[in-house]
Amino acid sequence: MAAVPEPPAPLLKADMHSIQNEQQTAARLMIRCAGWQQGQATMGPFVLQVRGAERIAILGPSGAGKSSLLKALSGDLPALHKSVFLNGEDLQQYSAQALAEHRAVLMQSHQMAFSLPVELVISLGRIARDADSHQQEFVRQAAQLAEAAHLLPRQYNSLSGGEQARVQLARVFAQLWDRQGAIILVDEPVSALDPGLQSELLHRLQQFASERHHAVIAVLHDVNQALQYFERLWMIRDGQLMADCPATLQAVPQLEQLYQTGWQVLRSADGETVLHCIPPHRQKKNQAPVISFHCRQQQSQAHQGS
Repeated sequence: MAAVPEPPAPLLKADMHSIQNEQQTAARLMIRCAGWQQGQATMGPFVLQVRGAERIAILGPSGAGKSSLLKALSGDLPALHKSVFLNGEDLQQYSAQALAEHRAVLMQSHQMAFSLPVELVISLGRIARDADSHQQEFVRQAAQLAEAAHLLPRQYNSLSGGEQARVQLARVFAQLWDRQGAIILVDEPVSALDPGLQSELLHRLQQFASERHHAVIAVLHDVNQALQYFERLWMIRDGQLMADCPATLQAVPQLEQLYQTGWQVLRSADGETVLHCIPPHRQKKNQAPVISFHCRQQQSQAHQGS
């Protein structure tokens, strides 16, 4: 049986005091562009706005342009700088220090050219910030929140892909640990992890953002994770925005169009729902859109209680 993860570390009084004294208005992010060329594909046009403290999942098939859109939002595509606005101001007008206080980015690749201590990698999230006597404690708590505290004595390049992903998530936590109302942009932040840890860390990311009124925009491949941990969906296919809708079961028709496949809603006895993908070759006419299921653990518990 897998060990139960420790609960997230509580906020320090110092950083809670800092958060409470921050301006309460959450950050707003907008991209407005006519489109751009990405290889042989055309991306856009896009007019998208994040309305402060939202949790948005970007979904779409492989090669649809999800990561490119996230890079555009982060300002990493220079041609689009004039089309990205943070709190109404052109992203290009922000200094590196100001941007580090309002936006954290975690891209898909976690490789580093040099092997650095894990603690230093997490600390890099605060490199553009002023010197802070609480930095070491922020780094420690960020590592604990990302299930990476036991990796602090290690060298980064000695870690597995999943371990590196947790360290990079800890870097994002450390960067915005004592900030209020910022933007977090992450590209497949938990894809290299086992299923239980994926769910736990998405829950902690959700909790971290909620406590500090941060907005989160995440590229995901798992539709169920998007529906469970996010409240809005951006669906991208062939570089185009196919849908911008709430993350509810009402989005199933759009998901079927997005992935060109069928989806069936599985519902447990306690009302929990899960979407099950049905490949085209397995689809049947008049297939029930909703069916009930019982997991083995529930059956075992019921048997023990009888």
